[in-house]
Amino acid sequence: MAVPTPGRPAPINPSRGDGDPTIRVLVVDDSAFMRYTLTRRLAETPGLTIVGAAHDGKEALQLLESLKPDVVTLDVEMPHMDGLTTLKQIMANRPTPVIMVSSLTTEGARETIQALTFGAVDFIAKPESKANIELIIEELVTKIRRAAKARVVALTPANVQPVRLPTEQLPKKVRPLGEKDKVVVIGASTGGPRALNQVVPQLAANLPAAFVIVQHMPVGFTRSLAERLNSLSELMVKEAEPGDQLEVGKALVAPGGFHLVFDKNGVVSLNQNPTVHGVRPAVDVTLISVAQNFGKATVAVVLTGMGKDGANGAVLTHSLGGKVIAEDESSCVVWGMPRSVVEAGAADEVAPLAEIPEAIQRAVQWN
Repeated sequence: MAVPTPGRPAPINPSRGDGDPTIRVLVVDDSAFMRYTLTRRLAETPGLTIVGAAHDGKEALQLLESLKPDVVTLDVEMPHMDGLTTLKQIMANRPTPVIMVSSLTTEGARETIQALTFGAVDFIAKPESKANIELIIEELVTKIRRAAKARVVALTPANVQPVRLPTEQLPKKVRPLGEKDKVVVIGASTGGPRALNQVVPQLAANLPAAFVIVQHMPVGFTRSLAERLNSLSELMVKEAEPGDQLEVGKALVAPGGFHLVFDKNGVVSLNQNPTVHGVRPAVDVTLISVAQNFGKATVAVVLTGMGKDGANGAVLTHSLGGKVIAEDESSCVVWGMPRSVVEAGAADEVAPLAEIPEAIQRAVQWN
């Protein structure tokens, strides 16, 4: 198939043969090498059509209106109009599933987390060497296919901006986990950072619970996620490290590339055992370890995401007398993980995202 020149649509690929239309993709990247490589390789993939390529955000916005792609791959760092600014414009004016293409830097990770809270459905990290670009193609294709099925909504202050804390915050306080306190495990995947951005800042630090967050994310990005949530929340939020402990008023984020487990004293251990459901960290690994050690004091919260991760842990939590909350389909970017919990009969409550904080509050105050 012919590779499109920047700004020009490519011929339409034939149908995938299963009756479904092809997925129309717009590639946006300031690197000519990246544009050429991505368009060439993606154009060779059955079921994908490269409708155009743009070298910056301004050109991307123009092409978005005329080409109407199903999915956009969007570079984070670009001249003239960067990825974040472009994303905001896309989500405000023509909501479209966007996959961010991020550099493996601290700044790149920070901006990627912001992008995910602004409505990007997923991201992929650029390899450090151009010679390794082929290594991400398979993963990118998978994410494009998932993104094409994602539910995206227009960007509004109500669904982007979390509850703001006073400018002058008191020092965050934590205390040891008591016998009557709960342990809340929040799991998410696709669409998760945006959901967490809405839920975590609304959780009061004086709730009688310790919190654990498992978001499917690779190495290098979970620390930025934790830092962002910490800056917006009453809770102390940090990326989990060996020896950390469950404490009331604190939320521990599972680090990318590691499974997070707890012992009976609530002390953190990290391991690199094989992936579960194809991911590491996996919600099931953490949730099962919490349920096994804290039984009916466990509260499982399963938010938006592809697949079934979290369902096994939710079933165990439910069977031990703990509480299980699943996000309702109406607010999910992808209703996969919560659906698996509901279909397993493990959900005690199913609620849209806006009602999840109150559902958590009820669950942790239940005796």
